[in-house]
Amino acid sequence: MVRLAIIGTGGMGNTHAKAFREIAGCKLVAAVDVDRKRVTEFCGAHGIPHAFTSTDEMLAGAGVNAVSIVTPDGLHASLALQCLAAGKHVLCEKPLALNHAEAMTMVAAAHRAGVVNMVNFSYRNWPCIQAVSEMVRAGGIGEIRHVEASYLQAWLVSKAWGDWRTSPALLWRLSSRHGSKGVLGDIGVHIVDFATYPAGPVTRVYCKLRTFGKTPGNRIGDYTLDANDSAVMTVEFANGALGTIHTTRWAGGHANRLFLKISGTRGTVEIDSEKSTDSYRICADGDLDKANWREVAAPPTPSNYERFIGSILTGRSEQPDFARGAEVQRVLDASFESDRAGRPVDV
Repeated sequence: MVRLAIIGTGGMGNTHAKAFREIAGCKLVAAVDVDRKRVTEFCGAHGIPHAFTSTDEMLAGAGVNAVSIVTPDGLHASLALQCLAAGKHVLCEKPLALNHAEAMTMVAAAHRAGVVNMVNFSYRNWPCIQAVSEMVRAGGIGEIRHVEASYLQAWLVSKAWGDWRTSPALLWRLSSRHGSKGVLGDIGVHIVDFATYPAGPVTRVYCKLRTFGKTPGNRIGDYTLDANDSAVMTVEFANGALGTIHTTRWAGGHANRLFLKISGTRGTVEIDSEKSTDSYRICADGDLDKANWREVAAPPTPSNYERFIGSILTGRSEQPDFARGAEVQRVLDASFESDRAGRPVDV
């Protein structure tokens, strides 16, 4: 039995708790949050017996062998290192760390501890991306030539996710002082993983970031609204392909849309999450001359939560691990450097 603690009891903490409660071989035994009232209510809602206000107390008294870290980004590394030093298996929310060097410290610590380590790139849970990745890597569209990827959200121009002006859960994502790396660090990390999982690694990036004015003085209470909210990257892949990866919170009409198109010498494959996450479209081989597209159903895939528990129980490590999180972080670091320097940067 995997005895699991959840560290961080905000919105995503609830998502983790609901998922883990449904997995055979997993028992939720503890939760941690600096807010006593919040962690107590969280434990009550999910039937978790032990509530703690510090990770030290939880590690000393809960008898867990695994943790799920669901805190703001700036706390991921310190908490993961603390839990790894205690010999616990760790699932960490994305981004794995605030920079590549920090992420590599986590990779090394996980290797020394010899435990299961995973980063929660949650869109790996979609059957479409798993099926497309397998098909592309098997040569189903030939040699890759061009990649187009985007992640669009609308909550700066709508209330699709609530009113960001009055929601700390959204406001912190706009403030570097509160640990945010902006839209690039928050959801850019997802679309970089989503694109490079099937298309392969990026070797060079040219990135432009932009922070647009939102309120007088770009400030609401303690929140200085200085984190980037649009990012556009032109990238080169190790296989020679070119591509664009972009993300923004200003895309009205798109509450949460991921799009990926990969074109190769034998065809093109496309994922549009607003149409389906259980299937993908492909135009390849005999369909190319008439530009005919087929929709292909993707087989079910385990969630990251299931992969994490399964890895612990079987001893076979699953995707995506800390090393993958560090690889994606390296692309983000190069993107920030490129924006500062105003030129392409090698990854």
